[in-house]
Amino acid sequence: MTPCETLLDTLREKGYRITPQREMIVRAIAHSGCHMTAEEVLAEVQQHTRAINLATIYRNLDLLVAEGLATRIDIGKNQVVYATLNHGPHIHLVCRNCGQVIDADPQLLAPIAEQVQREHAFAADLNHIAIYGLCESCQQRK
Repeated sequence: MTPCETLLDTLREKGYRITPQREMIVRAIAHSGCHMTAEEVLAEVQQHTRAINLATIYRNLDLLVAEGLATRIDIGKNQVVYATLNHGPHIHLVCRNCGQVIDADPQLLAPIAEQVQREHAFAADLNHIAIYGLCESCQQRK
């Protein structure tokens, strides 16, 4: 079963109707293999139909996030991206100055997750986050 079919089956099991629009949105994000903005999802879906708008895209992306099937992250400069869970755990290091985004190994945060669990009995989800700061180039310029 493809990741797309798995997402659609999970939504059905949770009682959601799979409308043609919902299916196209899920297919677009599941088959992209990368992060997508809502506008990018809209552009992908509109290659197949014009009978969809940005509000429908946002509602469905928010549903996927609420059901734990996708993640949403702000990578700065008012850019929010979405990815399905098959995209895997990762960390984005976002430069506040130039906007560069560097991917980092999520295992870097494992000690923090363990300490948060130990000290606060809280299971932190650190599999897809953004950390803001300055990249090497911007640090050297300052």
